[in-house]
Amino acid sequence: MILLSDPGLFFTIAILAFILLVFAFGYLLGSIPFGVILTRIARTDDIRTIGSGNIGATNVLRTGHKWLAAATLLADVLKGTLAVLPFLLSNAPYLPHVAGLGAFIGHLFPVWLKFKGGKGVATYLGVLLALSWPVAIVFCLIWLAVAALSRYSSLAALLASAATPIALWSSGEQGDSLLFLLLTVIIWLRHRENIARLMSGAEGKIGSKASAPPGA
Repeated sequence: MILLSDPGLFFTIAILAFILLVFAFGYLLGSIPFGVILTRIARTDDIRTIGSGNIGATNVLRTGHKWLAAATLLADVLKGTLAVLPFLLSNAPYLPHVAGLGAFIGHLFPVWLKFKGGKGVATYLGVLLALSWPVAIVFCLIWLAVAALSRYSSLAALLASAATPIALWSSGEQGDSLLFLLLTVIIWLRHRENIARLMSGAEGKIGSKASAPPGA
């Protein structure tokens, strides 16, 4: 009765409910554990029992199947992109951000795997690709340059993500920049063990058994 007598309150609740649905859509799409699914189809070792126990392409590569790692990386990128695309033409400019955040959080904390997911770099790139493909290219170029010079996949991902909010802000995409500032902070927090290994010189390099592409 209160809702019916106060159209403003009803409208506010309806908007909040829709935002939650958009987030849930992104979360459920992002939480699909392609690394686990693809390795099960290929009948390899359970990636949660090897290496870091992560579900991203980095750990999939440790099964010895490069094509599985590449497929996982592509799928994790695309789920970020596909979560955002349906809302790009909406009248509410924040909905793509909500869906993208949901996909990113879904990859990090998938409900299907007791909230133990990946580090989010590939899905981060997928969301960026949907919102600003030119900056996504900048991300990839920085990653490739740092990886080629240092041979550290994690360092490449950290520096490329750090540059992303700056590149977005410089391009006049302030809303996207704020979203990716948040995502970048989370990326760095998820890589805190990698950062410790980088500082101690113990991080595995590209080409060694412990390294892989940026879909960790």
